[in-house]
Amino acid sequence: MLAIVAPGQGAQTAGFLRPWLADPTFAARLEWLGAVAGLDLTHYGTEADDDTIRDTKIAQPLLVATAILTALELFPPSGDGTPADLAGVGAVTGHSVGEIGAASFAGVLSPEQAMVLVRERGNAMAAASAVTPTGMTAVLGGDRDEVLAYIEKHGLTAANDNGPGQIVAAGTLEQLAAFADDAPAKAKLRPLSVAGAFHSEHMTPAVEHVTRLSGAVPVHDARAPFISNADGTVVRDGREVLTKIVGQIARPVRWDLCLETMAGLGVTGILELPPAGTLTGIAKRYFRGGPQPVETLALGGPDQVEAAREFCAKHADTTSDTVADDEGGAA
Repeated sequence: MLAIVAPGQGAQTAGFLRPWLADPTFAARLEWLGAVAGLDLTHYGTEADDDTIRDTKIAQPLLVATAILTALELFPPSGDGTPADLAGVGAVTGHSVGEIGAASFAGVLSPEQAMVLVRERGNAMAAASAVTPTGMTAVLGGDRDEVLAYIEKHGLTAANDNGPGQIVAAGTLEQLAAFADDAPAKAKLRPLSVAGAFHSEHMTPAVEHVTRLSGAVPVHDARAPFISNADGTVVRDGREVLTKIVGQIARPVRWDLCLETMAGLGVTGILELPPAGTLTGIAKRYFRGGPQPVETLALGGPDQVEAAREFCAKHADTTSDTVADDEGGAA
């Protein structure tokens, strides 16, 4: 069984889209999605430095556009613009903002809808971050129960639960400083270079804004099983997918539960869309020594597309029941 996953904010690096733009079709599609988002994504994906593309308002649209366009390299749309044939894809998901790219790839949102949604999401989260000085700290290692207890003790939120030994705490800078002075045993703390306490109560204003907008967005049922970050459940109803994506702005990312669901579904291959490496690294650690072998492929550049297509064919689920819907759109 094949799972396609899209990374979240922080995976981007300066110039990571440069090799992809040698393809005129890819370049034109990126320019179009940038026009929809009101951003020069070609510049941000090729010439801008790491500090520039770390900005939430830039990083999130850049990542979603990348997920959409690189997925189209693996599963091209038909000539009339209808969505790609996802037969054989057993599951799709993304980490945090990566969910929006995954939702478009799955046909829930058109690429254009996805870009408007992520533009508003990024702007709203940046605005919410400016209200109070907040941040996030990765907690690596330590006893899981003790780590969670210490996070709660300091009034923080376990904003990202990425599986064994990887939890991210979010809260005010004062709370994070106190946490650093009173860290759980055998845990390493690494402050993250982010604008605010994402996936915590501090993002509530962003949820309110995006919720108002999302009610007017027409959606379609997912053409492949969509695994939600909210609780790891498989969702096919398009409206429910969108509702979970919006609410998750201020709720923890339960990537650990997404991995559990992949294991339960019998996933044998996980392909990560660019900028890849983070999620496949987590998957390798999670599935190491498990009852079923799970292969991973981190799609880096266009030179790997043919290998990625072979990987998809190798792990394709011949029993999957994709949803036929000719109105999902394609970039």
